Amino acid sequence: MFERLERSEVVLIAVVSFFALTGVAGMVLFESPRPVEFIEPPIAIPLTGDPLDATAWFQSVRQFCNPVEVETRMNWQPAPTTPDGDMYKAACYALAGRIDRAHAVIQGLPEEMQYQAAGVVFEAGHPAADAGDDIAAGPLMELVVDYWPNHYMALYHAGAARFELGDHDVAEGYLERFLVEYSADDGWTGSARSMLERIGER
Repeated sequence: MFERLERSEVVLIAVVSFFALTGVAGMVLFESPRPVEFIEPPIAIPLTGDPLDATAWFQSVRQFCNPVEVETRMNWQPAPTTPDGDMYKAACYALAGRIDRAHAVIQGLPEEMQYQAAGVVFEAGHPAADAGDDIAAGPLMELVVDYWPNHYMALYHAGAARFELGDHDVAEGYLERFLVEYSADDGWTGSARSMLERIGER
């Protein structure tokens, strides 16, 4: 049947169909009995990749891992319900200074995975410590040491933080353990020895 239609007839049918559709759309848009109420949802950063990917989740929430926003963000955008998700959840809490919450999350993991979680926490907080803010990173580093006792860089930063705070007895313990675990003769060991010497002088 369509093969027998002339070109002009086909065009006419298309035009009539277009106006019919737009007419119906106009009725819907302009004759609605009441305005549609729009409720703005909370701001959320979409995940990149697989929603079960804990690394992608952490990248999307990291900027909210601070004391003010962390709990709200955890409610709006919870971590994946996987062991990896819990590891990054603990890292987010640790960055926010919620060390007790981070401990609780790690304690919920199988014992053989807890040191892995400590490693994830360390990687999250290490940049701040390397930038020189040992005091801010100190509680996070002590959390790492609790589950990975011979993590030499966490031992160093935990010791440096305690030294800066004047907690010399605790600092001495961390720094001496660092020198046992780390044998390279470089700036890290030199700094640790210097702090220990100053503790001894006092």
